Amino acid sequence: MHRGKGMKFVGDSRIPAEQKANLPKDYSEYPGRTEAFWPNFLLKEWLVGSVFLIGFLILTAAHPSPLEQQADPTNAGYIPLPDWYFLFLYQFLKYQYAGGNFIVIGAIIIPSLAFGALLLAPFLDRGPVRRPSKRPISVGLMMLGFIATFWLTYEAVEHADYAERTEKYAVNVEAVEAEVNTEAPGYAIYEQNCMSCHGDQLQGQGNYPSLLDTAMSVEQIKDIARNGIGEMPAGVFKGSDEELQQLAEFIKAQGTEKKGSGTGDNL
Repeated sequence: MHRGKGMKFVGDSRIPAEQKANLPKDYSEYPGRTEAFWPNFLLKEWLVGSVFLIGFLILTAAHPSPLEQQADPTNAGYIPLPDWYFLFLYQFLKYQYAGGNFIVIGAIIIPSLAFGALLLAPFLDRGPVRRPSKRPISVGLMMLGFIATFWLTYEAVEHADYAERTEKYAVNVEAVEAEVNTEAPGYAIYEQNCMSCHGDQLQGQGNYPSLLDTAMSVEQIKDIARNGIGEMPAGVFKGSDEELQQLAEFIKAQGTEKKGSGTGDNL
């Protein structure tokens, strides 16, 4: 039976006699305007995303992130610096009416107003025209946010000496990966007296050097623990003479002997 525009059906039903493949619609009449989401558009998106992902992985492998030590509230010598995407807020909090006694204004109120304005921009400027000159509210808010973020980030980077920070605060990977005997009796004493400054693996942090590189003798380590050296004040160690002996022997056992180094400046 033939009905309609030459369509052939089975009996009186609406079931076509000939099954055709489920092909996507032909959008050739509208070039550049639209296409089938699956698989055409999704395949393009997947390919572009894969290229960017591979490129990003190559960059991270070639230039690893310069890690710094973990923030330690007991170490006043370490000044943490946020990642680049938070530098604008970090710089903003340095200003008089955004930090200190006004920290709530700088950290919560003003950022909330700024991001809230960007979220409301499409509702404040609802014109149908897409030209930037015809949408002054949306474009103005976006440009203001971009300029403020760019300038604050630039100011933060300008006043940060990354080379000095790398020298002082960079994580000593070799020291962190070193195997320290945490079961030794001296480690418990070290944990009570030295860990807050020199790290849990003796790796050092901030202005406090690694103890894994010391070439000092046990007696020299004991003398420094009692009397201090450099920025380390006297009287830091509060234990007994027996505990001091165990501590010094523990540090000496974990240290690395260096030929020709007897000054002990690394401790």
